[in-house]
Amino acid sequence: MKISIILFSFLFINSLVAQSQQYDTTKENTLPEVIIHAFEHNNRLKNVPVAINYIGERALKRYSPYSIVMAVNSTPGVHMEERSPGSYRFNIRGSSLRSPFGVRNVKVYYNDIPITDPGGQTYLNQLGYYNFNNLEIIKGPGSSIYGAGTGGVLLIRETSDSTQPGIALGLTLGSYGSSLFHTNLRTSNGKWENVVNLQVQKSTGYRVHSSLHKEIISWNGIYKPNQNQLLKTTFLLSNLFYETPGGLNLAEYTKDPSAARPGTGSFPGAIQSHASIRQKEFIAGLSFSQKFASEWQNKTTAYGMFTELKNPTFRNYGKNAEPHAGVRSSFQYEHPFKNSTLKWNTGTEWQQELATIDVYKNKEGSADSLQTHDDLSNRSWFFFSQASLNSANWIFSAGASLNKSSLELQRFQPITAGVLKRYLNYSLMPRLSISRKLKDIMIYTSMSKGFSPPTTAELSPSGSALNLTLQAEQGTNYELGFKANTTSGLYIDINAFYFSLENTIVQRKDAYGGDYYVNAGKTDQKGIETYLSYPLLSNLSFINNSLLWVSHTYHNFKYKSFKQVNTDFSGKLLPGVPPHSISAGLDVNFNKGIFGNIAGYYSDKIALNDANSEFGKEYYLLSLNLGYHGKLNRWYKYSISGGIENLLDQEYSLGNDINVAGGRYYNAAPRRSFFISLQLNWMPNKQ
Repeated sequence: MKISIILFSFLFINSLVAQSQQYDTTKENTLPEVIIHAFEHNNRLKNVPVAINYIGERALKRYSPYSIVMAVNSTPGVHMEERSPGSYRFNIRGSSLRSPFGVRNVKVYYNDIPITDPGGQTYLNQLGYYNFNNLEIIKGPGSSIYGAGTGGVLLIRETSDSTQPGIALGLTLGSYGSSLFHTNLRTSNGKWENVVNLQVQKSTGYRVHSSLHKEIISWNGIYKPNQNQLLKTTFLLSNLFYETPGGLNLAEYTKDPSAARPGTGSFPGAIQSHASIRQKEFIAGLSFSQKFASEWQNKTTAYGMFTELKNPTFRNYGKNAEPHAGVRSSFQYEHPFKNSTLKWNTGTEWQQELATIDVYKNKEGSADSLQTHDDLSNRSWFFFSQASLNSANWIFSAGASLNKSSLELQRFQPITAGVLKRYLNYSLMPRLSISRKLKDIMIYTSMSKGFSPPTTAELSPSGSALNLTLQAEQGTNYELGFKANTTSGLYIDINAFYFSLENTIVQRKDAYGGDYYVNAGKTDQKGIETYLSYPLLSNLSFINNSLLWVSHTYHNFKYKSFKQVNTDFSGKLLPGVPPHSISAGLDVNFNKGIFGNIAGYYSDKIALNDANSEFGKEYYLLSLNLGYHGKLNRWYKYSISGGIENLLDQEYSLGNDINVAGGRYYNAAPRRSFFISLQLNWMPNKQ
């Protein structure tokens, strides 16, 4: 039955025939030609000797605009989860072991701004779908440019390199009370370019007590006083509220996967405790690039950021105020000689956070009596330097970062204590790589080391005792990769890696639902990640362009040595990581503006605890999207599309709570859902 539905969907797309005027629905007809900025390569994807995933407009538009989850999951080695609307986890090669929500152990940059705070936490849910023009995901430590982390790096750009003046309006409606309104204003006069985005998103949610309301306004400005200078400004203000229904045990999940967590004994349920997230975010940043000599240029970014977080839970009511600021400055020297080019990047990044963390008794969703009050000062700093030599189709690259951080925490409630201090002295994290290009083939290998101290949320989890004995993770990653781009348009990207990690930090949950963390000895993480694409059907006269793509991830992640008291988990699978996942699809842009795509996704079963005594079942997803681009006149363009997600109506859990007491692992994802989207674009200068 599943195979029949898939075949029918493919045939249905291929039966749509149109002709005459063409509308190019994507700027990424050939993915290998995309320019990659990671590690300051500024080169085509096919020529970048790095294990990196690129997610652009084409991938993002395959799915509904409610989230980027499925677009991310269509790439190898990365897994994004949504426990409920608005509650995200971002997993690069198992990094979500440390993240009950949000993003930890992954460094995130948004328009050159390091929005990961110096405590190691990133609130990715502060961004909406239209804040993502493209994403670059670096897999493995990015120590030579981005500091000491072990989990990888995420680079987010909100706008493209060029701005066409105009106004865009969009409205998407869908199942489970979902709606997304978006408006976009673009101006340009040769020197100044401005893009203002407004997004309002709502949902009642598939599960009981899982509603969402998100409002975001952002402004991106570009000023070009001359050909050697570039000033970029970034402003974002977001207001987010979503309910958290909580995890279910297997019996509850089997009976009604859409239910919220019920009360048990003295513990209230999700509805009674009004479990939710209320989060406000403000970002303001400035980036200035200048070429001040024929071979020298500098980019300096300064920013300020503030987060207010209110979080009533089953056990307490957390209230955080988290302001932080930072500066990043990088110099680049590039010198060509004979048939070679030497490029050197060096610079520094500094961040400072001054936060207040209060925990109250939760009285039906309101803050009651104060339980703990903490003031903390968190500072991180690193210096980086990287040199690369491109000579006769060889690329040699070597770099390192020198890292230092400090945390000072003082608890005033229930008793006043002295300042608790934790310092990470200077640590040197190197990265080396060698690559060889032979016509249309590139082979590369790299070695990198990472050092990831516990985050503030792990040292001082909400409602739990301080744990300043938690040790930093240390890991070494070895990579071997292969890229090929044939004249027929076939693109192949395969990389194999081995990552050895010590003092792995893993998440636990107590009977009250509170988080705490422990070091888990050593882990061995081996894998092969593959991506293939081919312009299938592009030789047909009625097709503008098309792309058949396949992504496969194989991850063999195990504890090498991990004992807790008398329990030995050595040799067990790391929880939360599927050994296999496959994503595949076909994108077709027909003439006269008709477009469509079909995409499938398979996830292997997932271990839910360290003992591997329970597993989340495997599941298959299928999505279908059809639409039409048209013109009202030379100034007005419109697009109407609709789609079905989870076409096979699978029952599955996306965003499992691992190692949780009472077996409350399961957070059910939506069943079959529908959406329809209308976009209107006015471009006055368009001829």
